[in-house]
Amino acid sequence: MTSEDSNAPASQPTTESVRPHDKRSRSKRWKQSSAKWIRWLHIYGSMFSCALVLFFSLTGITLNHPSWFGGDQAIVREVKGNLNREWLPTNSEQIAKLEIVEHLRSTDQVRGAMKDFTVDDAQCIVAFRGPGYTADTFIDRETGNYDLVISSMGWVAIMNDLHKGRDSGVAWAWLIDLSAAMLVFVSGTGLLLLFYINRHRRAGLITAAIGVVATVVFYLAFVPH
Repeated sequence: MTSEDSNAPASQPTTESVRPHDKRSRSKRWKQSSAKWIRWLHIYGSMFSCALVLFFSLTGITLNHPSWFGGDQAIVREVKGNLNREWLPTNSEQIAKLEIVEHLRSTDQVRGAMKDFTVDDAQCIVAFRGPGYTADTFIDRETGNYDLVISSMGWVAIMNDLHKGRDSGVAWAWLIDLSAAMLVFVSGTGLLLLFYINRHRRAGLITAAIGVVATVVFYLAFVPH
């Protein structure tokens, strides 16, 4: 070997030899980064929605079997009272609805949202509704006397009505939508994570497919339709 050969610079790798390695490296880094973010989203999404998931899971049982927990037992209270006759003029459009409602709330401790205020020639009917709670007032327009029937069904019925969103208000309806969205999000990120676990990917997808088929078969076999 001559001195010129020994001093010659080492040959540099060609662009063609570097490019496949760089692509594999970038692909690996992207896969690791995306897996990290999906795992992070799945974990903290699950923790954020944990209370909602537990609530709707447990109330699914109490809703399906209300008699197990006393959810079908009501405490009924009947009240009689009298209203100011000036609140019940002959002209139905001038009836003092606000004063009547506030009187029922302050005097008879009626709660819940006012669901309906019906007026006819002989009487007024004022209905209040809340989760696990009803209050119906029947007012005689001529005398101002009223009969109030209040029904309270306990904490199990309250949770069951919250599960269904019945008489729970707009804000709770939005919370139900949020809980549904969070369940979809957690399920979706959990499914995505499966694609990053090569060892369990095939078995996991097969198990998911079996679950879908089993649900459809159960519906076709046991649910009247």
